Amino acid sequence: MFDRRNCFVRRSTRLKIGSMRGASGFTLIELLVVIAIIAILVALLLPAVQQAREAARRSSCKNNLKQIGLALHNYLDTYTLFPPAVCVSNDGTAGGQWSIHARIMPFVEQGALYNIAILEEAYVEGAPPANVRVATYQCPSDPNDKPRGNDHYPTSYGYSAGPWFVWDNATHTKGQGAFGPNSRTSDRDFTDGLSNTLAFAEVKAFTPYIRDGGDLTGLGVAIPGDVATVSAYSNGSLKGNVIGGTSPTASGHTEWVDGRVHQTGFTTTFTPNTIVPIAGGGAPDGDFTNCREAKSCTEPTYAVVTSRSYHTGAVNALLMDGSARSFSENIDLTTWQNLSIRNDGNVLGEF
Repeated sequence: MFDRRNCFVRRSTRLKIGSMRGASGFTLIELLVVIAIIAILVALLLPAVQQAREAARRSSCKNNLKQIGLALHNYLDTYTLFPPAVCVSNDGTAGGQWSIHARIMPFVEQGALYNIAILEEAYVEGAPPANVRVATYQCPSDPNDKPRGNDHYPTSYGYSAGPWFVWDNATHTKGQGAFGPNSRTSDRDFTDGLSNTLAFAEVKAFTPYIRDGGDLTGLGVAIPGDVATVSAYSNGSLKGNVIGGTSPTASGHTEWVDGRVHQTGFTTTFTPNTIVPIAGGGAPDGDFTNCREAKSCTEPTYAVVTSRSYHTGAVNALLMDGSARSFSENIDLTTWQNLSIRNDGNVLGEF
């Protein structure tokens, strides 16, 4: 006898079995191939993403310099002079150590912080504004954007103090950079042209340096011709032994309120990013200050404070006309030094 139910059941069973056979998944080899392809794509894309992020940080860094340039010219419009690096007097008047960074605070949207500062008195370590972070003074690429204990906050930008000679404590003679102790310059004093004179450039926070050894005496000492000459200056006190170090603390460029060259300035003794071992190799890379401005050491302030950055092959810098651009670490040394002098009359080539 024909059994409809039996036929129905068997057909359904055959369809179910057939459908199960057709629903096969990835084999292990196929899965591994897919994972390998994804890994290759990530490996290709990751450098591009990192480069894009660094390009954004470099652009932001350059914008900070433009803000500083605008602030300098607003200061000029207000006071008819550019700010001095520090103020030094024979009677030891307090407050002279305040930096350019501190003096232009109202023009970088830091009016409230400026109102706390009393420029006629010495700044107080461990209190505002000395230990306050100012975003405009920090390059996003600098990994050492951090306080120095509870006392100070660093900066990523320094003023141009010239090639080598900065200041003489005995005669109060100053160098030829855009800024210096007791400087009273306006745009007319930049006879080489504002667009041909360095104003600020990048420096690295927490840079080791050796100071106050008085290795060099008297005026007229020639600019060192090589790194080895500077490395041999070892009479001073070494502060830190590696860039970024905190034990011991590499304290160069860690006090944005202090206007001395090793804290908020740079010199063009060597081209950007030059590695300068100091203190006979006590630090593999760092800065040298023969005698600090307005300190007990009485010899002249000769300084090797190199412009450095975390951008590959270049540093960002500000010119006195307010424009900011990148300078290759391979720039001709003579051109780099001439750019840091406001009135030498030398003709510059391409830079």
